[in-house]
Amino acid sequence: MESSNSKVESSKIEENDPRPEEIRPEGEKKREVDLNALFPGKDYDLNRLFPDEGTKKLLHELKRNKRDIDRFIKGLDLEEE
Repeated sequence: MESSNSKVESSKIEENDPRPEEIRPEGEKKREVDLNALFPGKDYDLNRLFPDEGTKKLLHELKRNKRDIDRFIKGLDLEEE
């Protein structure tokens, strides 16, 4: 029973792993970022326009940071009312 609990805990740790993918050991790779799914509604293939995995990760982080900032600002607006 302990092994199933340790597997669940290790998967949670992997999700929150702050190490860049290059530093992670083999087999711990995350799924590839799909820019077309991240930024829908574009007439061109964003994955072909930005083939570098580092650029894809940067754009993914920017999108996530923007969402977090918007959520924070919305929370401030609710407190003022």
